[in-house]
This record gives sequence, structure tokens and C-alpha cells, in this order.
Amino acid sequence: MSEGQRLFVGGEWVEPDAGYYPVTDPATEETVGQAPEASEEQVHAACAAAREAFGSWSRTKPEERAAILARAAEIIRGRLVPYAELARAETGATTGTARAMQVGVAAARFRRYATVEPAEWAIAPQINEAGPMGKAGVMGALALRQPVGVVTCITSYNNPWANPAGKVAPALAMGNTVVVKPAPQDPLSVYRMAEALEAAGVPPGVVNVVSGRSVAVGEAAVESDDVDMVSFTGSTAVGRRIAEVCGRDMKRQLMELGGKGAAVVFDDADLASAVAGIGTTFSFYSGQICTAPTRVLAQRGVYDRLVEQLAAYAGRLKVGDPREPDTVVGPVISAEHRARVESYVDLGRKEGATVVVGGERPPLERGFYVTPTLLADCANDMRVAREEIFGPVVAVIPFDDEDEGVALANDSDYGLIDYVWSGDVARAFRVARRLRAGGVGVNTVGRNMEAPFGGFKKSGVGRDVGSYALHAYSEVQAIVWPG
Repeated sequence: MSEGQRLFVGGEWVEPDAGYYPVTDPATEETVGQAPEASEEQVHAACAAAREAFGSWSRTKPEERAAILARAAEIIRGRLVPYAELARAETGATTGTARAMQVGVAAARFRRYATVEPAEWAIAPQINEAGPMGKAGVMGALALRQPVGVVTCITSYNNPWANPAGKVAPALAMGNTVVVKPAPQDPLSVYRMAEALEAAGVPPGVVNVVSGRSVAVGEAAVESDDVDMVSFTGSTAVGRRIAEVCGRDMKRQLMELGGKGAAVVFDDADLASAVAGIGTTFSFYSGQICTAPTRVLAQRGVYDRLVEQLAAYAGRLKVGDPREPDTVVGPVISAEHRARVESYVDLGRKEGATVVVGGERPPLERGFYVTPTLLADCANDMRVAREEIFGPVVAVIPFDDEDEGVALANDSDYGLIDYVWSGDVARAFRVARRLRAGGVGVNTVGRNMEAPFGGFKKSGVGRDVGSYALHAYSEVQAIVWPG
């Protein structure tokens, strides 16, 4: 028996044709484990297994599917500590984040879709009271949701638990089967999720997991003729390539892509709240999250104080070993990504930004760490203000009045989640309605996990979370009959 992780295909744990590759702990630079490298043939086999399993799974009673999801949630909760330790080692997340926001959220998502209310499945009947032939043409009509079919789920490296669970759980609840292609940096956690689902009683072929560093692995999972839909979380650049394939073959798609969240801070804002919210960019996943408020638009009357307080906040954060209980900022995912983040800081200097705090590596012997960095004196046309850095870097831009603040916020290729801080709640909601973003936080960076999630512009296509995920992983079917 190999010491490496095996693929999960058709209900079997199989050796990868292309061998294994090491998964690296970004905090210690040590090897966490050996991940499997699937061949294109094995990816196609996984898609074929999902296709074969779809018929019986889609006809399984919703209550039976829900029971499996509920058991999976309990298994994940019961294994919280070892699962979180693996997630911490793969991603560099702090122990608290790995337990609560990664494994904990995954268990909650399986539980949520195990308790789907009937009202979330149905669509209100549509009755034509007078058809083209008058009363004689009246037809009864019922609109209902049907599963899409086989769904390829391509997940992000920043959260190998919550992100896959947010795709797999609602897809299975709706009667779809799935092929999960996890990010190459941290796939081992996704295999643990597959183990939990297997133990919960998911039938063979309903859930499949294939991984690999080769681009061909993901391409095969998207291009397979057995796949009806692709759900992707990742960069806009990769999302575009996936969308091109989906467009050619008329495959359904759900795309959650990049972000460059604007935080519009007015003169009358509660600065403590704004600083704490914006400061999550430095700490939460070390800024490796698309929803982070990375582009701060500060009204001139509060600009200097906000910069000063953000710098003080960033300077107090402990950067270091994510296993230590007082660590707030862990490493970024890899040496390559650290170099990318650092190159943006250098670019900001060249563009004329002032590095108020950060901009250097912390004095740690190992690990891919980046010191929380605040860039002031930025303009909205700078690359550091327009491009997604995906690290603990915040750029601050001044504005004069409400109209200018809104214009600057909307002057972006992205539109995932923006934020508004103001003591005038009426103005905050007025501004929120004017922002071209899929979500807006008013005086908070918190999220409601039943609210629709997705982006405008190049931040994605479609909406999920809560009942919206059930809509995303389903097709609408109309049935008519003589009235």
C-alpha cells in the first residue's frame, strides 16, 4: 500500500497514475503529506462514475439524501480537531480559524442542506388564465426544480473545507453528483471530506475527488462530456478560460471569482469599527480572501486619522506560527505567492504610494510570511488599487464627497463585496444601493450566510449560499396540462 493519499473515484480509493507530489506547510516549509496526481484518464473515469450514479441518486428521496448530509456533518464535527490540524498545516491558517471558519463552517453547511425546507425547493405555480384560444386554452402549469446532473466543483486554496462544502452539500441535496477538483496546494483536507461522506453512506460515484498540479487535471474535469455544470472559485483569469469551455458546450456555470473590495469610509464613520473591519484584510487568511476590503476610500476629513489608526492596528498584530494561540497573522500559501505579494508592494512604491507600515518580511527563520502592509497616498488608477493582490496589503485612497466616493468605488473591474462606514445610516444604505457589487456590508464586514453571494462584473456569474445555492445547482422545469 502506498504511503500517499489515494484518489476517490466511483466509491473506490485508487492509486494515481501520475504518482504523488508533496503538500507543503507554509508555516514550517515541511511536507504535510503526499497528494495524488491524477491522469486525464482517471479524471474522465471520475466523471463517468458520477454520470452513472446520477440516475439513482437523483431519484433518491430528498429525505434520504438529507440524512446522509446530516451524518456527514456529525462525522466532521466529531473529527474537528484532527481535521482542523490538517487544514492548519495545509493552509497556514491559525488554529482558531481552521477550527471555526474552515472545518466548523463545513460541518454547518452540511447540516444546513440536510434541513432544507420544502418551500426552498418549489417555485410558485404559474397559471395562464386566458391563453391564445381564450378560456378553452387555459392550461394548468407547474414550475419545479430538477438537478442539473454532474457538477465539477473546482475549489480554492484559501479554505479547503468551507468552500468545497458550500458546493458539494447543496449540489448533493438537489440530487446532483459531483467531481471535486481541489486546489493543488491543499487537497488533503478535501479527501478527508470525501471520507466523511463515504462513512455517512453516500453511494459509490455520487462523490468523486481527483487532484493534481497539472493544468490538464482541471481541464479534463471541465471538458468531460459527462459534466453538465462547473462550479468554480478562484481567479478571474482562470474563470474566463473555464467559462469559454462551458460556453462552447452550453454547460451551466457558477463562478465566484476575484475581488477588490472597496471600503467607503465617510467623515462621520465610527473609526474603531472601520479599522477593525478593514483590519481583517491583514489577519483573516492573511488577506488571501476575495471578500477582503483591500481598497479603502477615505473621505478627506477622516483620511489622516484612518491611516494613522490602521497603521497602529497593523503594527499590533502578531505575525508568526499559526499554532500559537496569540498568533493573528499566519503565512501566505507558498513562496511563489509571497514573492507575488512583495512585488505588488514594490510596485506600489514605484507608483508613488507611501508604505506606512509593513512592506518587509518578518524576522522568522521559516515560513512564507508577509508583514501586514498599509499603502497610503494611493490613486485609483494605480495597479495596487486595481488588481487583486490576495495578501495582507491595504491601499488607501482619499475622496471629497459622496458622488466621488461612489464613482471611485465603482471604477473597478471587480464587484464582489464592497463596504460602507457612516454614522448616517440612511446615507450608508443610499450609497450601498449605488455600488456595483454583489454584496455590500454597512458598518460591518460580517456576512449573513443565507444572503445571496456572488459578484458583478469580473467577480463572477451566479449566486449561491442559503436557498440560492439550491437554485444554482438546479434547472427549472415546466409541466403543463389541460385546465
